[in-house]
Amino acid sequence: MRSLLGNRRWLLGLTTEAAGWMLYVAALALAPLSLVQATAAGGLGLLAIMVARVTHVPLSGRERMGALLSVLGLALLGVSLLGSHNEGSPSGYVWITVWLVASAIAAAVSIRLSRLIGGGAAWGFAAGILFAGGDVGTKMAVSGSAANVAFLACLIVFYATGTAVLQAGFQRGSALTIAGLATLLTNALPIAAGMLVFHEPFPGGWIGATRIVAFAAVISGAFLLSSRTKTAQPGPTRPEPELAVIPT
Repeated sequence: MRSLLGNRRWLLGLTTEAAGWMLYVAALALAPLSLVQATAAGGLGLLAIMVARVTHVPLSGRERMGALLSVLGLALLGVSLLGSHNEGSPSGYVWITVWLVASAIAAAVSIRLSRLIGGGAAWGFAAGILFAGGDVGTKMAVSGSAANVAFLACLIVFYATGTAVLQAGFQRGSALTIAGLATLLTNALPIAAGMLVFHEPFPGGWIGATRIVAFAAVISGAFLLSSRTKTAQPGPTRPEPELAVIPT
């Protein structure tokens, strides 16, 4: 923790991520969880293109495919807005609680099985599950009655624990592998939660089919952009703290 807080680049990344998260919370107060999460995931494609332009480092074939899928997914999401995108209605406090408890148990089980599925993969899975639980808690906290403010405690616990698990995972395996798996679950699980526990209405006909393709495209693109096949170059002899904070 001391090495992270003493790194200006990490602090800048953390501050930027916090500002982005505030915008994410505002979006959740205005639109369905599945739609907001898919849009946020698709933004990774635009980010990858911008970074490649600024750093003059070309994207690999896998990364170009991921960026293309993400941008395509964003475009299809825009088309799907021609249909219904109402908020829906939560299944009730019991089922929301079941989802959150199940998320916490699944994350703990993933870490316990680290020897079986690999340390990096296990911690990446756990971090993604916890961040997804935080997204569900955030959606509950910003919608509905004043009683839902109690879910603020849930989102704080899930996000804080997810951040700790992610940073700890970076010390146990490949950062790209861990971030890729965490990104996949962080994007996929909230979309599923939006449709399953928040009963967010899904448009029918070709508009509904377009939204399904859009969801699949942004999730696939985010995964491809977060899991490179290139071999990492040897770093400096003195270890540097990981700069990644939270996958979107």
